[in-house]
Amino acid sequence: MTNDLRVAVVGAGLMGADHVGRIATTIAGATVAAVVEPDGARRAAALDLAPGAAGFADLDTALASGVVDAVLVATPGQFHEEALLKVLAAGLPVLCEKPLTQDPDSSWRVVEAEMAGGRQLIQVGFMRRFDREYEELRKVVAAKPAGELVMLHARHRNASVPESYVQTMLINDSVVHEFDVVPWLAGGVVTSVEVKYPRRNSRSPEHLREPILVLMELDNGVLVDVEMNVSIEFGYQVETEAVFERGVARIGEPAGLQMWQQGRFSVADHGDFTTRFREAYDRQVQAWVDAAKVGTIAGPSAFDGYKVAVCCAAGVRALETTGPVPVELPEMPAFYAERG
Repeated sequence: MTNDLRVAVVGAGLMGADHVGRIATTIAGATVAAVVEPDGARRAAALDLAPGAAGFADLDTALASGVVDAVLVATPGQFHEEALLKVLAAGLPVLCEKPLTQDPDSSWRVVEAEMAGGRQLIQVGFMRRFDREYEELRKVVAAKPAGELVMLHARHRNASVPESYVQTMLINDSVVHEFDVVPWLAGGVVTSVEVKYPRRNSRSPEHLREPILVLMELDNGVLVDVEMNVSIEFGYQVETEAVFERGVARIGEPAGLQMWQQGRFSVADHGDFTTRFREAYDRQVQAWVDAAKVGTIAGPSAFDGYKVAVCCAAGVRALETTGPVPVELPEMPAFYAERG
């Protein structure tokens, strides 16, 4: 007899397969009961990671099978709304990889559907909130040992990106994370977004104009700059420096073996997100499983996902606009405020 949460993983691409393996080998109290993936080869490869799981070509069949207690959505963002509405109708808890959906209107429809159901079931996969260094920095901001937070400097760098990565993805696939974690760290709300273009990196793909500098203003006076740089070649970096009244704090610096040799110092950096945030993903999914088993969520809500969608829409406009683009957000519905 087992009390494991039976999870259906929807989508068996890079992220979905990673989650299948994670739940099968690392997460306590859960098992992969189903893999939902229309592509037969990818479905079969994911099922190899979770012996005993059932394979389904579509979500409707999986939900009707009776073998699913909860759902993890790891498909591309354009498919999220349809999947989320089906899972909400089934009354099941769901962890949805970022973004909640690809635009504010569809995100708001998901929020309305969740509120209509009367239960908070959606947790959005902004895993940086589960990174230990981000957690520690947030505690420093709240405790104020160096005074009030004044500014945040963030750096989000990729060695390279595939040809399928287009200009708007600088915002929707990359800075999307900062739109969630920055307000969470700083205790504020984004009120405007501006994009500045420095000299173009000659190593960038021809169809991209980057790097970019994204400037955010928060309602508590904190200013934020985010360097978004996807052709840096040397590795993958996500770093933040917080400037306080009487000091600074930094997170995201490379860790591990340090080497001094032939007059040079070196330390290995990360190659991609799977190493930089491996533990954060593990902690996020474990927290979701634990919360789902008692009928709650343990991370960003659907309304948090909606706020990020609004910020991303402003960020995309800012890519082609001079000056700040305002971010206009509604008051948090009582449905979410009452649940923290």
